[in-house]
Amino acid sequence: MKKLINAPETVLAESLDGFASAHADIVRLGEERKFVRRTLLKPGKPAIVSGGGSGHEPLHAGFVGFGMLDAACPGQVFTSPTPDQMIAAVAEVDTGGGALFIVKNYEGDVMNFEMAAEMAGSEIMTVITDDDVAVERSTWSTGRRGVAGTMIVEKIVGAAAEAGMPLAELKVLGDRVNAQTRSMGVALTSCIVPAAGTPTFTLAEDEMEMGVGIHGEPGRRRVKLEPASQIADEMVAAIASELPGTGDAILLVNGFGGTPSMELYLMFNAARQAIEKHGIRVGRALVGSYVTSLEMAGCSITVSMLDDEVARFWDAPVHTAALRWGM
Repeated sequence: MKKLINAPETVLAESLDGFASAHADIVRLGEERKFVRRTLLKPGKPAIVSGGGSGHEPLHAGFVGFGMLDAACPGQVFTSPTPDQMIAAVAEVDTGGGALFIVKNYEGDVMNFEMAAEMAGSEIMTVITDDDVAVERSTWSTGRRGVAGTMIVEKIVGAAAEAGMPLAELKVLGDRVNAQTRSMGVALTSCIVPAAGTPTFTLAEDEMEMGVGIHGEPGRRRVKLEPASQIADEMVAAIASELPGTGDAILLVNGFGGTPSMELYLMFNAARQAIEKHGIRVGRALVGSYVTSLEMAGCSITVSMLDDEVARFWDAPVHTAALRWGM
């Protein structure tokens, strides 16, 4: 294992210290590194809080800031944060409007955020993301996994909160965006969890894992490597079959951490051509590594259907470490 680390047990703490220092104009690190919060809070605005295991950066801490998250709770690598982290975060960022939790559908995350919602001294509602079409059940999840579509939900709900939407309406909006967002991933190599020191799974040089999860969970099947256009066609067909109708959409091609931009843009071109065959037009586009799996090579494709309200909130200004426009 070759990684730029000092020791596996200090990776998260040292990374958080560096992140908070590099983006001190946007974020502040909470006591005992339990959470990352935006530096400037807006009184009365519902707080948008998310979190999950580390190793998926920039998700979630990289999306803390104006127009997106108010706080993010980082767990150890691929491990859920604990309820006390969410409780501490809510206590800091709830300025009178309550809090909305955005939670990826993994059993540990769902359980711990539910416990925090019951114990926190704030009004809290929850949106659970489950956009992965690859499998119905998998390692760590009952039902579909929450993957890169989570970032789209965070952006749109965060913008709506910034615009003054109350908590109950934010919950409805978040659930609606999640319902019209679908994703699927493919892996060419495994990730290596620092504490393990060895690959999570093994692929031959001519193999890929179709439908892989963001922690390296098994997908639909292991198959021989195919040209990018064929990979995109299969992934988009699976996604389109689960979407409600046709029309304009956000197309996100997301790298897993070990894929160069050249390949991601190539995959975007293939995915764009593929979704047009299904009557879906690219109304908004985003390409980059936003929801990663450490150094895994591969990518995911996410399609999120647009309407006028969703498009307006997607286009709204955002200023975070990893996503910023319109400012």
